[in-house]
Amino acid sequence: MDAFKAELEQAGIGEILYNEPLSNYTTWKIGGPADILILPAGKEELALAVRLFRKHGIAWTNLGRGSNMLVSDKGIRGVVMKPHKGLDYVRFEGSLAVAGASYSFIKLSVMAGKEGLTGLEFAGGIPGTVGGAVYMNAGAHGSDVSRIFKSAEIVLETGELVRYEKDDMRFSYRHSVLQDQKGVVVEATFELAEGDRKEIAAAMASHKDRRRKTQPLQLPSAGSVFRNPPNDHAARLIQEAGLKGVRRGGAQVSEQHANFIVNTGQATAEDVLALIAHIRSTVQDRFGILLVPEVLVVGER
Repeated sequence: MDAFKAELEQAGIGEILYNEPLSNYTTWKIGGPADILILPAGKEELALAVRLFRKHGIAWTNLGRGSNMLVSDKGIRGVVMKPHKGLDYVRFEGSLAVAGASYSFIKLSVMAGKEGLTGLEFAGGIPGTVGGAVYMNAGAHGSDVSRIFKSAEIVLETGELVRYEKDDMRFSYRHSVLQDQKGVVVEATFELAEGDRKEIAAAMASHKDRRRKTQPLQLPSAGSVFRNPPNDHAARLIQEAGLKGVRRGGAQVSEQHANFIVNTGQATAEDVLALIAHIRSTVQDRFGILLVPEVLVVGER
């Protein structure tokens, strides 16, 4: 590890932090420390970091905005890599939107609307980064990333920088090939269409108003915890099972939206995991449906 640290610090990859609490980097405000947290300066620096991990046999985890991730209370051993300022950009080329991995997915939808481009209105309430949205095939309001995705630049676990087209991503509901093979999105291109700015703004305002009325935006959460089962909604099942407001430690099923678990102040990862397990068993007992979490659980247990 000493040889790795020395080479890492000499490589000029970006900011390097040691024993850094990951609760500062997740929307749940939960998570123990990373042994090493790297904030790479750009694409090439990120690829170089991955090559160093491979060379030294170092385990690593990629972290976007931390909006769909539960980090354990003991934290993550090895390296956590978080795409940073060098990948926080967007540019428009006709009907194409090209965005770096750390660019806000919500902000991307807003900027596309200002350009008079339609197709990203669904993203106005998805609290993650472009990289995370592609990784998860994020979606809402009847649409998802796969509908507008054109291509992405990806750093493979070998450290090679490649381009994946839409078919390469093997998108399905809340899934992409990157959940099966390790890789980091560094840039994505979305194919949009010309639209009416007023209509786009009205659709986004409607989504925003609905979100404000139905989601617990005032408390730390990770968005929807469970995938919707076929032809049903996880929130409906959880609510019908009488679980709204149920708590485990500092974690609570939101009174406002049953598929959200909120951190009421001092929730631990174990509190959240206990509540997830209780929800799953209760819903299965009541309806015979085993809910599948869409939250990624990482770290030492």
